[in-house]
Order: sequence, then C-alpha cells, then structure tokens
Amino acid sequence: MSIRRTTRPQRVMMTVAMSATVALALTGCGGDSDRTDSGAAGSPSASPAAEDKGPQQPDTAAGDPVDPNAKLAEAQGAGGLTLVVHQVKRDAGGFVTVQAEIKNTGTETRNSADWGGQESDIVAKNPNSVAGATLVDAVGKKRYYVLRDTDARCLCTTAIAPLSPGEAASVFMQFPAPPDTTDEVDFTLPTFATTSLKISG
Repeated sequence: MSIRRTTRPQRVMMTVAMSATVALALTGCGGDSDRTDSGAAGSPSASPAAEDKGPQQPDTAAGDPVDPNAKLAEAQGAGGLTLVVHQVKRDAGGFVTVQAEIKNTGTETRNSADWGGQESDIVAKNPNSVAGATLVDAVGKKRYYVLRDTDARCLCTTAIAPLSPGEAASVFMQFPAPPDTTDEVDFTLPTFATTSLKISG
C-alpha cells in the first residue's frame, strides 16, 4: 500500500478551499433579520414587537408595484381629507401591508397630528405618523395594531408634512396578518371613517 503525500502548495490550496466552504456555510445560517413578530395584538400594550433595526417602507419594486390609480377603498376624513387605499397584501413572514394615499381636497392646510393614535410613547417615537391605524377581524374577533419595534418605532410612514389644499401623501402601514381564512378586515385611521378592505396575496 502506497501513501500519497501532499506538497506544501497542495496543502495551502486545501486550507483555502476548506476556509471558503466554512464561510459559505456560516453565511447560509443567517435569518431574515428585517422580519418582525407576526402575533396578533389584543390591546395596544400587547402589540407585537419588531426587530431592533427599525421600520422600513416595503420595497414594492421587488414585488408587485403599487398602482397609484387603483382604488380598493376610500374613506372620508375631517376637514376635506380623503384616504384612498391602493393595495392590501399579505407578505411573506405573516404580515399585511396597506398602501394608501391621503389627499387634502379641502380649502385649508391639514396635518397628521391625530393619525398617530393615543398611546403617548408611540406618538412620541413616531411624530406625524399613521401609527394609530388598526385592522379588525370581525369573524375572528381580533384587533390588529401597526407593528412596532422594541423602541416603539412603528412599521409605518412617519414625518408626514402638513398637506396644503390639493396636496397628497403616500402612506404605508404593516400589521400582523390575520389567519389565512380571513380575507376581509375593517380598517380604521383616526379621524377617518372605517372602511372594509379585501386582503390579497
């Protein structure tokens, strides 16, 4: 029986190859750190927490683009404001993302002071936001609040500038997804009328 010996260059090449294999294996172990807990919220204090990275607007370019002319629902608000919902979609990981636009069809400038809800810590961490929005699953008898991370930052649009007459602002909100058997929910944003939404995806 003969013993095959390796030369020094061969040993160096084998070491480099093994190091690359280990690096690839470790890279494949990483999780989706941008996803959040998808549990349902039964009360504002029980709202599910997201990861510490903070909220980010959904990348619609990576999936189906939002049609700005699509109108799934419309809700009238105070002072001539109108909320038009363009898309309500289930996302991978157990979320529902609502994409909408708020238009000022009135004659005076309007701001978002009341859209953040009544939780003081949420309002403080998310100024001029739509963090006060909720979804209600009437069949499952559950209310879902906008997701937020452990620093109380919402997964929704923030820093919305005052809307002058004729102006509009695009907004988004992410919620924990209701069960797959639920395809219709009631959507409410403070100062706007409640409207029924069909969930797609």
